[in-house]
Amino acid sequence: MITLEQIKELRAETGLSVIQCQKALEEAGELNLTGSDLMVKAIEILKAKGAEIAGKKSDRSLGAGTVASYIHSGDTVGVLLELLSETDFVSKNPEFKNVAKEIAMHIAAMNPSTSDELVGQPYIKDPSKTIGDLINNTVQKFGERTEIGRFIRFSIK
Repeated sequence: MITLEQIKELRAETGLSVIQCQKALEEAGELNLTGSDLMVKAIEILKAKGAEIAGKKSDRSLGAGTVASYIHSGDTVGVLLELLSETDFVSKNPEFKNVAKEIAMHIAAMNPSTSDELVGQPYIKDPSKTIGDLINNTVQKFGERTEIGRFIRFSIK
């Protein structure tokens, strides 16, 4: 039996809807998993579904987005990043803008040379996820195609 506390915990971890979290926990529960194993499997299920959803939306056009900036403390490294979406309804959402800011911060720290390299890198705040996972989670959460556009990293050093 899936509890409300488990759903809340998974939702806090992933930021996805209650229904998506409940379905993932139920699917993981069918494998007779409990405790942390149940949560780990539910997160794996959500990641797989996020990648599947992102794949289905890959042919949609990107007509909106946001530009995020990040200046590292000490003012010696800065990043400008375009995070593209289908509509300005999504691109104006504070959570979407926060994802862009997080990716810009990651770029400042890891200095990827291309978008392909960036998407494959482990996320600095949670190495169990890649930047690609972060993007797929955003697609799953907002229901719109999301991609990294252009980015540039400036460094004094």
